[in-house]
Amino acid sequence: MTALAILDLGYGNTESIRLAFARLGVEAALVRDAGGAEAADQLVLPGVGAAGYAMERLRDAGLDEALKRRTKPLLGICLGMQMLFETSDEGDTQLLGLIPGRVRALEPVPGLPVPHMGWTKIEQADGVGLIAGDHVYFAHGFACDDGPATAARVTYGRPIPAAIRHGHLWGAQFHPERSSAPGAAFLEAFLNA
Repeated sequence: MTALAILDLGYGNTESIRLAFARLGVEAALVRDAGGAEAADQLVLPGVGAAGYAMERLRDAGLDEALKRRTKPLLGICLGMQMLFETSDEGDTQLLGLIPGRVRALEPVPGLPVPHMGWTKIEQADGVGLIAGDHVYFAHGFACDDGPATAARVTYGRPIPAAIRHGHLWGAQFHPERSSAPGAAFLEAFLNA
């Protein structure tokens, strides 16, 4: 049994997430297969890149079905959070379908270029270690729709979830590993869930 594990799919922000947990005094194992993922008490699904490629990697490793069966805490970060939802407009991709909803492209508006890169203020937060007024770091061009799972919200052209919580599922559209004290507080809240 592994207390905390991070899925290592050979791309993305795996190492920076591992280091963020190490700064909190928690060592995370890196796992690459369904057995390792299922053995973890808490599991992190990182992600940087394209939804279609990431889902292909999960399917090839048999991890998609393992994640669908999972009932213990699971945290998706950035693309990892998006993969918890049903579909993505990025390549019309079928995602894991663990949370109802769709991932849509951000639309550029004056003063808000896409991708959304940089620090944005949390407007509302509820029970995930974040508070309204915290600034967290984003790097994304797609976002889930705001909905019942939203636990922290920002506005970037439209209201979007900065973080979600849906039963045992947690997600951060922002990068907690790059978000200083608020990011650490979010990761600590997940560890204590």
